[in-house]
Order: sequence, then C-alpha cells, then structure tokens
Amino acid sequence: MEADVKKVLDETGAHMEKAISHLEAELQKIRAGKASPQMLDGIYVDYYGTNTPLTQVANINTSDARTIVIQPWEKSMIHPIEKAITNANLGFNPQNDGIVVRIVVPPLTEERRKDLVKKTKAEGEHAKVTIRNIRRDTMELFKTFIKKGLPEDLGKDAETKVQGLTNNYIARVDKHLEAKEAEIMTV
Repeated sequence: MEADVKKVLDETGAHMEKAISHLEAELQKIRAGKASPQMLDGIYVDYYGTNTPLTQVANINTSDARTIVIQPWEKSMIHPIEKAITNANLGFNPQNDGIVVRIVVPPLTEERRKDLVKKTKAEGEHAKVTIRNIRRDTMELFKTFIKKGLPEDLGKDAETKVQGLTNNYIARVDKHLEAKEAEIMTV
C-alpha cells in the first residue's frame, strides 16, 4: 500500500509538471513586442491538401528584434504561408519578396500590453485550476486508499505532501506570470 502511495505522489508531481510545461508553451506564444519564431507556433499551412505545421514547410528565423523571416523550402509555398499567417489573425501583416516572407512585429501600444497581461493572467489561472484539479483527484484517491486499509496517519501524511506539491507548483505559476508581465510591460 505504501508503494502505491509513493507511486501516486510521483505521478501527481509529473502531472503538475506537465501543467507548468503547458503554461510555459502558452506564455511563449504571447508576444511581448520582441520578434520570436515561437509566435508562429500553431500555424498550419495547406501543403498539397494536407494541413501541415509551418515549421515543417519553412525555416523560421528572426533577422532583428522586430522582424521574423520565413524561408519556405519550396517557392510555391510562399502564398499559402502568407495566407495562413493572415488567417491566423495574430495581428501581423506578412510581406513577401518572392523568396522569403517577412513579418515586421509592430510595437505594442499601452492598451495592447494591458490586454496581453490579461491574457497571460488567464493562462496562469488555467494552469492553477489544472494543478488544483490534480490535487483534488489525488486527495480522493488517498481517501479510497484509507477506506481500503491504508493507515490513516500515512494517508494524512500523503495528503500533506500533495498539498505541499500543490503550493510549490502554484508558486512556480506565479513566478512565470510575474516574469511574463514584466516582459510585456517593458517598453
């Protein structure tokens, strides 16, 4: 029974770590005024009738702090890439010169910065809810273990450990949000 408790605690930590990883990936997509290839993650291009991630049909780089350069591996892909970026509704205006697609990332207005901070906080809250749901499910599992014969003091110790894990991961979410908010609000 104690081995089961340890296994559940390890799995709980792994699930909470996945929630943090997901948050990091989502925060990476929120632009903070500086050009980054990750801004285009999640964009799919029509590649001969198949929806294909942009990263699989082109090379994406930043030439400077405000410009993203997309170099397709096939010249025929320039217009589908341009169309996909426009349709993604990211607020970018792609320009092509027949060889590459350039995106000039516009500077953020104060209002837009505040909107991005709200979006960042919403992502953080989503991560916190996920972590709390993992905690709830684990606590319920420990209660069933106690009903099946796990000594109550071991069950309470395990619940305390889960609460400690939850507190640590919630603090990590707050740190990520703080850093992202500072990044967004820096002009």
